[in-house]
Amino acid sequence: MKAETLLPLGKLDPGLAAPEAALNLDQVGDDARLVDALGYHALLMEETKDDPFQVLALAAAATQSVHVGTSVAIAFARSPFVVAQAAWTAQKISHGRFELGLGSQVKGHMRRRFGLPWYPPGPWMRDFVGAVRAIWESWQQQTDLDYVSDHYNLNLNVPLFTPAPIEYPDIPIQVAAVNPYMAKVAAEVADGVRLHPVCSPTYIEQVILPEIAPVKSAEFEVCLKPLIATARNADELQARIHVARQRLAFYCSTPAYAGAFDVFGLADFCAEMAQLSRARRWDEMAAKVSDDLLHECVIIALYDDLAATIKARYGELIERIEVSIPVETAADQEQLAAVVRALGE
Repeated sequence: MKAETLLPLGKLDPGLAAPEAALNLDQVGDDARLVDALGYHALLMEETKDDPFQVLALAAAATQSVHVGTSVAIAFARSPFVVAQAAWTAQKISHGRFELGLGSQVKGHMRRRFGLPWYPPGPWMRDFVGAVRAIWESWQQQTDLDYVSDHYNLNLNVPLFTPAPIEYPDIPIQVAAVNPYMAKVAAEVADGVRLHPVCSPTYIEQVILPEIAPVKSAEFEVCLKPLIATARNADELQARIHVARQRLAFYCSTPAYAGAFDVFGLADFCAEMAQLSRARRWDEMAAKVSDDLLHECVIIALYDDLAATIKARYGELIERIEVSIPVETAADQEQLAAVVRALGE
C-alpha cells in the first residue's frame, strides 16, 4: 500500500474548531524534503485556502523522488485549458512526478462561492477529463485540437499559446468521489479515484468496488483519505477520538454524504443530524455518534499499531492511504518513517 500525506506535514484534524495555524509557505520546501526522506509515495495539497498548483511547485522544486499532486483541485471552477496548462507546467517542474487530482464541488459552492453555473457533475467530469487529455495530446503530438462533447467544443490551437512537447507527457489523473456514479466515471476516464473520508471499509467493499470493477483498468488505483484517530499513548488517543467523533458527526449531517451511511441503515439518523447542524447544535451531534459507527468509519490506533490497523481494515480494498502524525522530534520522524515503511511491505 502506498502512503501519501498532505501539506502541512502532520497537521492534526481540528474537528469542528478552527485550524491552529495556517500553512507556512516558507516551510513548504523543508516539509517537502522531509516527506521525501520519510519514504512517502506522494505529497498532496488540497484546494482550500491556498492555490495547490503554486504550493506544489515549491514542493516539487525542493524534492527528488516523491510524487506531488492535487488532492484535489476544483475542476469546474476552471476551464480544461487552464487545468491542462497548470498540470503541464507542474509536470515540467517536477520532472515527471506530478499527479492531477480533480474534484467537482457541490452546487452551492459552484454558484455562490465561484459564481459559476452548475451541471450534473458525473457527465460533466467525464467531459472535463476527456478535454484535458485531448489538450495534452494535441500539445505532445503537435496536432490540431478537436474535442467535442456535451460541455466543450475545443478546436483552436495557436502557436503563441501552445506549449512544446515534454519528456513526461503521461500525467496521471485521479477523480474525487463519494457516490458510486462518480467512482464509475473515475474508473472509466481516469487513473485513480480519491475517496472521501466518509467511505468506510463496508461502503468501499459493498458499493464502490462493485461499481468500478467492470470498467477499471488493471493499473487503476483506489486512494483514500480516511478519518484517523492516533496518538502516542492512551490518554492522547482519547482526545483524538473525540475530535474524530466531531468530524464524523459533521459528515453524517451533510446531505451530499448521506449515501455513504445508507449501508448501515442510517438514513433517518443522517436526516436528524442535518436538522441539528442547521440549528448549530454541535455538541449534541457528536454525542449521538455511536461507538459502533465510530469504529466502522474511523481508524483508531496508537502509533505503534497504526500501520497494522490500516492494513487489516483496508489492505484488500485500496492501493493508497493518506496518513501522517505530528512530527516534532527526531523520534517522531522515526515513528512516521516506520509507519510508511510498514504500509509498503
